[in-house]
Amino acid sequence: SFPAQDLSLPNGTPVDTSSPASSSSLLNRLQLDDDLDGETRDLFVTVDDPKKHVCTMETYITYRVTTKTTRAEFDLPEYSVRRRYQDFDWLRNKLEESQPTHLIPPLPEKFVVKGVVDRFSEEFVETRRKALDKFLKRITDHPVLSFNEHFNVFLTAKDLNAYKKQGMALLSKMGESVKYVTGGYKLRSRPLEFAAIGEYLETFSLKLGTIDRIAQRIIKEQLEYLVELREYGPVYSTWGGLEVELSEPLEGMSACIGNCCTALEELSEDMTEDFLPVLREYILYSESMKNVLKKRDQVQAEYEAKLEAVALKKEDRPKV
Repeated sequence: SFPAQDLSLPNGTPVDTSSPASSSSLLNRLQLDDDLDGETRDLFVTVDDPKKHVCTMETYITYRVTTKTTRAEFDLPEYSVRRRYQDFDWLRNKLEESQPTHLIPPLPEKFVVKGVVDRFSEEFVETRRKALDKFLKRITDHPVLSFNEHFNVFLTAKDLNAYKKQGMALLSKMGESVKYVTGGYKLRSRPLEFAAIGEYLETFSLKLGTIDRIAQRIIKEQLEYLVELREYGPVYSTWGGLEVELSEPLEGMSACIGNCCTALEELSEDMTEDFLPVLREYILYSESMKNVLKKRDQVQAEYEAKLEAVALKKEDRPKV
């Protein structure tokens, strides 16, 4: 936890980063998968039906995004569109641009280590589908992000490419403006509360990264051990057939190895399907939070640079 400090938000709301009560209430507000009451929901989104598309230039997967809603912002009560991964990436970038003070849920990682996972395999596509479905559901459940105009376009537009091209020129101009203002300016220091969050995130990410690497190594060794056990089981069965007097204990040994195989297989499966994805998601969420802090630093740097520019102008102004 953060060190006990007397902090306050700009609007005067006290921030108690040390008390367990405030930590638990913060967790309650930031739970990743709040199961909202179905009766209070007015927007439902699902991602399913992945399809492979083979073109002359590329091969890619699209997913069906189905929306059911009673909100007045939507013209129809139900929509069904097809989206590919880069469309989800576009949506997330748009949400980050238009809602800079909010933590945007992370997407599953785009790049796959070559030779390790086939990104068109059924297993990988299904894992990605689940992650994309969770990504949209988290936005749907968010009281601010779910009303974002870009989210509306993502869910309803038949041709998303037309919307993607809009605003690119303006965005690049805005980006150049920020670079120009903050390019030669170094942020003096983060406010105390944001510095504490940054330090916590750095430590948290390092520890999670260590756990992730250790877990990956354990799973790799478990799978290698599983291969060896599967080879040993039949050996004892064959040996029992040759040694009539020892057949019973040898068959027992073979059965024990079979039980070990089953248990090890289940353990590896649990770690692969239940533990590692959650761990990766925490790491991705940490990166999302770091990006929010970086953007906040850019805004503050721009603000401080403009304050200095105004101060210089006042000094240069001739005295009347």
